[in-house]
Amino acid sequence: MSKFDAIIVGSGINSLVCAAVMARRGKKVCVLEREAQWGGCIRTEALTAPGYLHDTMSTAHPLFVTSPGYAELKDALHGAGLAYVNSDTPTGVLLPDGRSFILRTSREDNVRAMNALAAGDGDAYRTGLGFVEQNADLIFALLGNELWSSQIGKMMLGRVWKQGAHETVGFFGPAMQSARAWLGTRFQSDLVRAVLAPWVLHTGLGPESPMSALMAQVIAFTLEAVGLPLVQGGNARTVDAFKSVIEKAGGELHANADVAQILIQGGKAQGVRCSDGREWQAKNVICNVTPTQLYGRLIPASATSDAIRQQAAEYRYGKGNMQIHLALSAPPQWSDPALANVTYLHLTSGLEGVSRAVNEAERGLLPAEGTICVCHPTALDPSRAPAGGAVLWVQLPECPRVIRGDALGEIAAPGDGRWSEDVRERYADRIVERLARFIPNLKQSIVGRVVNSPADLERMNINLVGGDPYSGECSVDQYMFWRPLRGVKDHATPVKQLYHIGASTHPGPGLGGASGYHVANTLAKK
Repeated sequence: MSKFDAIIVGSGINSLVCAAVMARRGKKVCVLEREAQWGGCIRTEALTAPGYLHDTMSTAHPLFVTSPGYAELKDALHGAGLAYVNSDTPTGVLLPDGRSFILRTSREDNVRAMNALAAGDGDAYRTGLGFVEQNADLIFALLGNELWSSQIGKMMLGRVWKQGAHETVGFFGPAMQSARAWLGTRFQSDLVRAVLAPWVLHTGLGPESPMSALMAQVIAFTLEAVGLPLVQGGNARTVDAFKSVIEKAGGELHANADVAQILIQGGKAQGVRCSDGREWQAKNVICNVTPTQLYGRLIPASATSDAIRQQAAEYRYGKGNMQIHLALSAPPQWSDPALANVTYLHLTSGLEGVSRAVNEAERGLLPAEGTICVCHPTALDPSRAPAGGAVLWVQLPECPRVIRGDALGEIAAPGDGRWSEDVRERYADRIVERLARFIPNLKQSIVGRVVNSPADLERMNINLVGGDPYSGECSVDQYMFWRPLRGVKDHATPVKQLYHIGASTHPGPGLGGASGYHVANTLAKK
């Protein structure tokens, strides 16, 4: 007999949500993590200097606090020590000429400020977010539920019954619009366009991508609703809380357990075998991995069709990501003091700058002026640094996975195209120089620095192929009904009792935990 109702491969947010929900509903679960550290992309480490804590990869939780998993687990997680800090200025933008704009959690404040920059811009913003509100039942149903389900079918039929087929289909026209089309035709102020444009990067898209306008609108809607909550004490406290909840409910977690193969008998998953020879038996196996891992490494070729394996082999990954972690002896003194309280600040030349950097990265070039996302967590959580100190979390979302050149012609591309230590540090120097133009005390305050290139991120987490933090390009053909593969439905696989969750599956990346919650719901009923 199987010892567990479910074995969960990987310990990212979807795995943790899945394990916690199932365990608390009376199921026996076991989480296996190949690395020594739990959490997938959730880590907090003393990377730079004593007393400084850095979120090594992900940091903010807007998607999680709006998720059904959080709604169910909230009390248990907070009872286990999870706590959030937040502000009413979640994001802003700083242009090269020093002009800036801050987006707040107040719709009226945002509309008023945008209209002050250009007559009608605030009204256009209100209309854009109104589109989300008017279609919230459809948008959040599609983003938050299993797509191949009777629930979605009934919702769509009900919408057609109420609005008619033409009106229902009409929704998908503006929903497929690019951010460039929306921002370029509706807004006059370059500052307004600039504060919204970089956010499409956080969904794995670019300004020219279909659906990027809708994603920008949904993100702005979410930022107004919940801000950008950070975990007090560092993001790893999330993992600590989940681990406590899972173990209290009888679940098990094992690190340094590299799953090498799914054990299949009679077309059904029976358990897993680790690379060290250990075997674990379970009624169900849930894999938080990429499609290329699942179908190219873990499932024996005889258990799937040639068509599915070919689709998995053709699965594409997106742009790489780089992160710079700075330990400072003093808080950053921004040229505009109001920026010190912004949670995510983007440095960019605006819509055109984001577009150009995306294009350069996709062509294998180090961008001449890539978008810089800066988070200053110690402004909200002083516990992450010694008294008087600060940490900066710097994200560069437009990096080539394979380097073919430098758009500025200053950094020679490695012969093999791989990220080397020299390229990593020289490119980071370029970013720090740009930051220092607006933070006069930056260089003199740095007491520690660690840079993680796309290659470093992949070494830390096998799911971040080429440093892609979204575990797969989020283009239309790899999204919604077609994520992860067009040959499978929702989180099922061709192998019975084997399920697929994580950023590579619907509804995609982000610290939301939705795919893990959906599978937990399915299995908890059995």
